[in-house]
Amino acid sequence: MSLRLSSRYIKTEASALGFFACGVAKADAISNDEAVRLRLWLDRKNYADMSYMANHTDKRLDPRLLMDGLKSIVCVALNYSPARRIPENELQFAAYALGQDYHDIVKAKLHALAAKIGIEHYRVFCDSAPVLERYWAVQAGLGWVGKNHQLIIPNAGSMFFLGELFLDVELEYDSPVKSRCGSCHACIDACPTGALCLNSNEETANEFNATLCLSYQTIENRNDIPVELASKMGNTIYGCDRCQVACPWNRFAKPTTEQLLQPREELLQMTRERWNNLTIDEYRRLFKGSAVKRAKYEGLMRNIRAINGNKDMIDNDNENNNLNKIDGENK
Repeated sequence: MSLRLSSRYIKTEASALGFFACGVAKADAISNDEAVRLRLWLDRKNYADMSYMANHTDKRLDPRLLMDGLKSIVCVALNYSPARRIPENELQFAAYALGQDYHDIVKAKLHALAAKIGIEHYRVFCDSAPVLERYWAVQAGLGWVGKNHQLIIPNAGSMFFLGELFLDVELEYDSPVKSRCGSCHACIDACPTGALCLNSNEETANEFNATLCLSYQTIENRNDIPVELASKMGNTIYGCDRCQVACPWNRFAKPTTEQLLQPREELLQMTRERWNNLTIDEYRRLFKGSAVKRAKYEGLMRNIRAINGNKDMIDNDNENNNLNKIDGENK
């Protein structure tokens, strides 16, 4: 390894490109404990119908199968905590989806990082391959995986996109970070559907059930959202941030300065009426280059209908309660 190519130099260049955090882990097979947890989660099919999660397990267990000669994994985190938000009384989106597609942004910055440090043989990833991103971010010293299954960076929170730069050179490696969640379970209490689990069973403690997760239901699910889950959506039509909002560490979150992650003015000005009458052409224009396209037009309109159905049920319940009250007063 040349004197110029050091972990410190890579971190300096990563920071200059706008990454909030950068660390380096030695490429190896994942730990036995993590491998056992992954296999149990897959065996229970807790990935819902996202069958791709059960593919390429060998590569998830050992990233060296993804690149010949892999020696080092450079892990980065890009802040997406929004500087501006949709008005509270309007339909909402998960914070990560307010700007442009993070896959493209993070990968472009990682390619730029590789060019800056003079590396030609490398691979970059951002939620796009069988890489256990949060596991490697922990090994690289960025933070720990909280009970909400998000990477939590000390004194910064969990609103970060993760990415990896695979290198075939040895570097100085960072030490893993231990969990600092302690006895807190605010995220578990905040989950409206019970997708997050906390119990005394060592095998299933802190397990995640994707089928119950509103992010899965509103983004990945291509079928109707079960009524019992749709009723928990509140006014969010894409994703769900409740486990993050409840996390005490996110009180340290600072708004991102990345321009590509800022919400478009048109999105901020959308009203419930405009959402209800959204055309496919408006959808394409509004979400061009956005991660929201993952749900497709039909999926987003399904989510809006589900929210409207919840509102109708609430209005009917309130009307019935008022009628019952009047009947009771007339007796």
